[in-house]
Amino acid sequence: QVQLVESGGGLVQAGGSLRLSCVASGSIFRMNAMAWYRQAPGRQRELVAVITSGGSTNYADSVKGRFTISRDNAKNTVYLQMNSLKPEDTAVYYCNAGVYTTPYRLLEVWGQGTRVTVSS
Repeated sequence: QVQLVESGGGLVQAGGSLRLSCVASGSIFRMNAMAWYRQAPGRQRELVAVITSGGSTNYADSVKGRFTISRDNAKNTVYLQMNSLKPEDTAVYYCNAGVYTTPYRLLEVWGQGTRVTVSS
């Protein structure tokens, strides 16, 4: 069993910054790709950023240049640094990870979400 726990959400004014963290725990052999998704009210969940086990990153066009995803493999943790926040970034942010529980068994795991609210 593997769990992802997010933290760092909250209320911030437009132009401000937040840093989200997501820690994986449980029966982990090694972590695969890790990602952040978000879901705004009335909208579908969308990919925000992804980072591979090797450190390659990719971002949604809407956050390029403002958000940075990073990871600490020793701590099984992924971060999302969010700068120059806009009201349209308001959403529940979810951590997602591929987790090997054995050398051959790969699970996809989701966190419970952390809410980010950006006021204008």
